[in-house]
Amino acid sequence: MKLIELILDDDEAIGVEKISVVANGAIESDFIALNNQEIKLAEISKEKRLLMGALLIPNKPIYRKSGDDEYYIFFSKDTIAKASQLYLQNGNQSEATLEHNENLKGLTLVESWIVEDKAKDKTALYGLDVPVGTWMGSVKCDNDEVYQMAKDGVVKGFSIEGYFADKLEKPKAELSADQKQLEELKKILS
Repeated sequence: MKLIELILDDDEAIGVEKISVVANGAIESDFIALNNQEIKLAEISKEKRLLMGALLIPNKPIYRKSGDDEYYIFFSKDTIAKASQLYLQNGNQSEATLEHNENLKGLTLVESWIVEDKAKDKTALYGLDVPVGTWMGSVKCDNDEVYQMAKDGVVKGFSIEGYFADKLEKPKAELSADQKQLEELKKILS
């Protein structure tokens, strides 16, 4: 099965346009709902109403099917870093959907960061085990229906919507350590 790296082309860089809250995210990572029982914010608010989770995980194979064609896609650490920056630069913080179908109001990305050190990162504080290079986010959820769905476990994670280009395969000599691991995975999947 093919393994395709998705990249952001410098000439046509669009990247991530929306974040979708979903029952089953392609990156297989659930978010956690933060409320006042888990974190005390003094007198700032009675409830934080934040959903925190991974937006993109580097080098994670994501299964795709288009007609009869089955393949995996993945994002490098560099592409993820660039996508996270473009998302904010383009002012898309409040662009959200439910299951990639229904546009949502009342969801805003209020924190965005790339994990640089698993032990010292905020993710460790909340028991989230994600690799270095993961794009993490906290979404303020002022949409009562969506927040209740998250609390009830109906929606469990994030999935991104955007436009990326396919990267041509490089000769093995030019592959980084992470890419070499992906090449090994490609052999197993074939």
